Amino acid sequence: MPPTFGWDQIEDIAIALTDKFPDTDPLTVRFTDMHKWVTELPGFSGDPAASNESKLEAIQMAWNEEFQDRQT
Repeated sequence: MPPTFGWDQIEDIAIALTDKFPDTDPLTVRFTDMHKWVTELPGFSGDPAASNESKLEAIQMAWNEEFQDRQT
């Protein structure tokens, strides 16, 4: 994990979210909550206003993949 990261580091965000919320199914998380959680991650340096639905969707899918990998 890099010391700081922004919205374009999808995989880093997904790993950080899985670490922080290991029992949370990403597909049940509202984008508004996920946006807040991402901006609160240690090392996140992106502009909160720079996110959009497609970035959040990509994060959710990467997070879900990481979540599923850890379930097996």
